[in-house]
Amino acid sequence: MRINRFSPAVPALLFSILLPMLLSACAGAPQAAGTPEPPPSAASRRCNAAPAQFAMGRTADAALAEEARIRSGARTVRVLRPNEVVTMEFNAERLNLAVDQAGRVIRVNCG
Repeated sequence: MRINRFSPAVPALLFSILLPMLLSACAGAPQAAGTPEPPPSAASRRCNAAPAQFAMGRTADAALAEEARIRSGARTVRVLRPNEVVTMEFNAERLNLAVDQAGRVIRVNCG
C-alpha cells in the first residue's frame, strides 16, 4: 500500500496564497483623504453631566431621570439612593443622579 504525501512546499504555497486573502477580508474600506468621519453612533455616546445640572434640588422621578439622560447625551441613567449598594465600575455612557433621603437630587455626574 502506497501513501501519497505532499511535498513540504505545498502547504507553504497554500499558506502564502491564503494568508493575504484572509488578512484583506479583515481590513475596512479605505477612507478617501479629506472625507469627514461619520458621526459617532448612539452606542458610542459619552455622557456630559453639565447640561443635566438642572436636576439639582429637584425630586428624582422617571421623567426627570429621562430628561437628564437626554440632555447629558448619556445612553443610560441610574438614581443612586442613600446607603444603596451599587457597582463601582466606570461607564462613560451612564449618568448618575445621587439623591438624599427625601429623593431630591444632590449630585449629577457621569460614570
